[in-house]
Amino acid sequence: MTTTYTIQDAAEETGVSAHTLRYYERIGLLAPVGRGPGGHRRYTEGDLGSVRFLSMLRATGMPIREMAEFVELTRAGDHTIPWRIEVLEKHRDALRSRMADDAAHLAALDRKISIYQDLQEEARKTA
Repeated sequence: MTTTYTIQDAAEETGVSAHTLRYYERIGLLAPVGRGPGGHRRYTEGDLGSVRFLSMLRATGMPIREMAEFVELTRAGDHTIPWRIEVLEKHRDALRSRMADDAAHLAALDRKISIYQDLQEEARKTA
C-alpha cells in the first residue's frame, strides 16, 4: 500500500504552504495530484519529492518560468536530458555568481564592522 498525504500533511512535510501546492498544480509545475474518495488531494512520496526539488530551485532564485521549462522537458521524456542539464547548469552558474557576489558583500560588511569596532574601542580608551 502506498502512503499518501493530505494537502496539510504535504505542506508540513515539504515546508510549502497549501496555497503554494495548489498554485504549483494549477500552473502545471506539479502533475495533477491524485484524489481521495471525497475528492481531496492525496500526495504521494513522488509528489513530495517533486515539491522539494521545486522548492530548492525557487529558494536558489530560479524564476517560475524556468522551473516550468524544466518540468516540461522532464515530462517530455529522456530524450530531453541534454536540455535539462543545460537548464540546470545555467542556473547553477548564475547561483555560483550570486554566491561570489554575496561573499564579496559579506567581506565588505565585515571590514566596515571591524573599522567601527576599532573606532569604538579607541573612543573608550580616550574617554
